[in-house]
Amino acid sequence: MGSVGWGGLGSTVAGVDDAPITVDGYRIAPLGPSTWDAYAALAERHNGVWGGCWCTYFHLYPDPKEERRAIGNREFKRRLVEAGRTHAAVVFDGDEAVAWAQFGPVDELPNIHHRKEWEQTATRRPDYRITCLFVDRRYRRQGMASVAVRGALAMIAAAGGGLVESYPHDLEPGKRVSASFLYNATRTMYEELGFTYDRPKGQGNCVMTAEVAAG
Repeated sequence: MGSVGWGGLGSTVAGVDDAPITVDGYRIAPLGPSTWDAYAALAERHNGVWGGCWCTYFHLYPDPKEERRAIGNREFKRRLVEAGRTHAAVVFDGDEAVAWAQFGPVDELPNIHHRKEWEQTATRRPDYRITCLFVDRRYRRQGMASVAVRGALAMIAAAGGGLVESYPHDLEPGKRVSASFLYNATRTMYEELGFTYDRPKGQGNCVMTAEVAAG
């Protein structure tokens, strides 16, 4: 299992909720009321992300259907932000949000693809999981997904660290897939960030893990 330290990214991080950081020259700030407008603008530039999900899918087990249908995914996400029940590392280029990495504990993000298989094969419950990455179409294939994940890991380190899981696509060698379909990037990217392959999950996905030290 990989062990990763994230204390050397060039910023002092006091906690997951209140300390912007810098990775490769990009400012990264936690998703919260002060960054909601920029986050929402990024989602709105892309039809609410994946057909209007607004990065709510991983919150939805069990799915509060009546509430969500009544108010819509955008408002449902906004209320989660206001309540401090959703977390993401939001990447900024100037004042514009251009990417994010969603992360949180299992109780906050209980719904993942191939969830039943994950439950049957898990031997240890992670402290955090990274479930979803999104990059503005103008910034894709420029390493921005890696920047967002590094920001999320720095925030996790600031919050005390722990076992982190992510669920990237495990692509066949040489296979090229549109970046718009890679909702959690690739196994190769996570290996470059110090994650270790744990096990397969569904068709074409896998479980990757890293022990993140407190920082």
